[in-house]
Amino acid sequence: MKTKKDGLPVYQSIKTEMREWIQTGIWKPGSLIPGEAMLAKQFGCARVTVNRALRELAEEGKLDRRRKAGTRVITPEGRSVNFEIPRIRQEIEETGATYRYALLLREVVVPPADVLSKLEIPPEVLTLHLRCLHYSNEAPFQLEERWINLQTIPEAELEKFEKISPNEWLVKHVPWTDAEHILSANNADTEKAELLALAERDSLFVIQRRTWRKEKLVTYVRLYYPGRFYQMRTNL
Repeated sequence: MKTKKDGLPVYQSIKTEMREWIQTGIWKPGSLIPGEAMLAKQFGCARVTVNRALRELAEEGKLDRRRKAGTRVITPEGRSVNFEIPRIRQEIEETGATYRYALLLREVVVPPADVLSKLEIPPEVLTLHLRCLHYSNEAPFQLEERWINLQTIPEAELEKFEKISPNEWLVKHVPWTDAEHILSANNADTEKAELLALAERDSLFVIQRRTWRKEKLVTYVRLYYPGRFYQMRTNL
């Protein structure tokens, strides 16, 4: 049986999609995946087709299939290289504080030269530029300055980001495969000092992050924290 989309056997196309779910973290290491009947309904195919795709992924070492126990994504041996993009809401609420989000700026623009180089796009390509503040117990906790590549994520232009932060929306809707982090210290200029309720030249902790979905860059973000109370913890 062939797919209309790519000419491959149906089981092969399903196998490719499932492998991508594993690689991008939609199916997380150690998690129990849906049963064959549910997957067959989801893909609109026979259960035997799903069975073959799962069987071959198990033979490749991607899945662990056990009778009556279900099928789980295999956790790689040794130190995990998985890194979860943190949700700022969760980061604040886990301290027992109350979270609030405020959108300060939303515009579709050609980014400045320094951002173009980070996004690796031609100067005529438009991006969605967002600036927002995250509060902990009504005190400014993080200033987020973000550019989303609309060539990669065109659906982001339809989201107003008035009620959901770009951080939370991207983690929820856009699986990523690679990420780059640059950590640094800086001093607050007049604008950032005002937004973060600091004195000018106060210290800032800065995270620059780029994320990709396969070879396509999704977003570039600069996150600014008041340096006097922020600590970063990463579990690998």
